Amino acid sequence: MDGPGCILLRWMGETPMNGDMLERIRGEVESAFDAPTGLHAADGLPGDTFDPRRGQHSSTKILRGILASGLPDGAKVVGITDVDLFIPVLTFVFGEAQMGGRAAVVSLARLRRTYDDGPAPEAMIERRLLKECLHELGHTFGLAHCPDGACVMSRSNSVLDVDRKRPAFCRDCRLRLRASMEERETP
Repeated sequence: MDGPGCILLRWMGETPMNGDMLERIRGEVESAFDAPTGLHAADGLPGDTFDPRRGQHSSTKILRGILASGLPDGAKVVGITDVDLFIPVLTFVFGEAQMGGRAAVVSLARLRRTYDDGPAPEAMIERRLLKECLHELGHTFGLAHCPDGACVMSRSNSVLDVDRKRPAFCRDCRLRLRASMEERETP
């Protein structure tokens, strides 16, 4: 599945991913954005993303790799991985996206842990992954962080923040998203 207005979820992990979970998230993303959404397996992570000093992968370098891999015309792509991500100014990130661009990346690494660092239940991991995919895709459509703590576009500094969000856009973000999507469709 590719083409204008489509969204691709691309598994880029180091270990196999639960295909049923990815399919459910695909369906939720498709519904949230009202856009055809497909699954795509990548050949792992792009080279040279690991920083040995930090023991983490650069989300920015992964984004560059996604863009360099050749995206279908007009498609938005979310790379989903299981490695821990960082940007230089933060200890870690759950994901990163090109603001108003075509690529995003989300990591399961910290979403798989509870606030006290225990293993999170599978259903919790799935909800968190969905929220972070919606959040990063929102950025690709030009949405900034939202002050409404329940909105999926609110900032998350911990898994507690992710858990507090709903897997939905608030009214204001929905309106901005709709306007952005309509603008994309106008030739």
